[in-house]
Amino acid sequence: MRLRSALATATAALTVAATCLTAAGAAHATAAPSPASRACSPSVAIRGFSDALDKTTYDGTDVGNLSALATDRDGTLAALSDRSALFTLDARTLQPRRVVKLTDEAGGALDSEGLVVDRDGSYLISDEHGPAVRRHARTGEILASLPVPDALRVAPAGRATTNLTFEGLTLLPGGRTLLASMEAALSGDDTDTVRFQTWRRTGSGDFRLGAQYGYRADPGLGVPEVTATPDGRLLVLERGYTPGVGNTVRLYLADPRHATDTSDVPALTGQDGVRLIRKALLADLVDCPDLGATAKQPQPNPLLDNIEAMTVTGRAKDRLDVLLASDDNASPNQTTRFYALTVRP
Repeated sequence: MRLRSALATATAALTVAATCLTAAGAAHATAAPSPASRACSPSVAIRGFSDALDKTTYDGTDVGNLSALATDRDGTLAALSDRSALFTLDARTLQPRRVVKLTDEAGGALDSEGLVVDRDGSYLISDEHGPAVRRHARTGEILASLPVPDALRVAPAGRATTNLTFEGLTLLPGGRTLLASMEAALSGDDTDTVRFQTWRRTGSGDFRLGAQYGYRADPGLGVPEVTATPDGRLLVLERGYTPGVGNTVRLYLADPRHATDTSDVPALTGQDGVRLIRKALLADLVDCPDLGATAKQPQPNPLLDNIEAMTVTGRAKDRLDVLLASDDNASPNQTTRFYALTVRP
């Protein structure tokens, strides 16, 4: 494992069940704050963070540009880069164990954004080009491609905007429903209303198109990730960026179970009779303690960065262990950072 970072001399103690994360990759470990000082809101606390993988490489591949996370069947972390790479990470240390290169059907690069480990161990991966959702073997080969509604395709084929399509991907409890979130609105819809598309698993294990729902993001924010909770609700990340100010990152709990199927609604413009997905704010991450984090560009809280990956790594009766990661866009002004949260939904 070739990591050009301080991993050789510092401990990156990212244990998903631990009470805090050390700031691995920094010159020294961050001291664990008291439980009261870790609160971001009444519903969310941050256990710690890690910069261990920032600006590192593994097997000749940059370990960054992370857009999705998932817990794999063997307990490792699957971490998806939007530069056509899928990493296997040790869940405790974050050290990469494997990297698989991904391509589209023609051998071209992917803008891979969403990730699900399916029950057979294959990977379901969303790609913003097109957009598309494909099933990949564990060795990276494409096994199948899921249908996509015409309206969700990038213009001129559809009404979506390039680079603002399928960002989030999650499998609902029971494994029968797959859900993808668009990052931004379609042309003709209200500018803050994005669509969530579902697929239903058939008896043969394939997926066919299912219901579609509308979700209203906060003004100026998009949806980079969604993750299902054990009771069928959704954790939704909303994110934005203002030059000279920094990132806004909010975590919502959303419930699609009573929303209107908008598959046949041509324009979501606040019309009567359409029930959007209900949501409740869990935390604005600007309110989290910074835990000694530093930022490479202006941020309202130095802990913040371009967060767009999220997965549930554990659960107890009244809480979820949630792991986030930021996409550094291969930029010297951004950081690949992991965040361990406790969420009480």
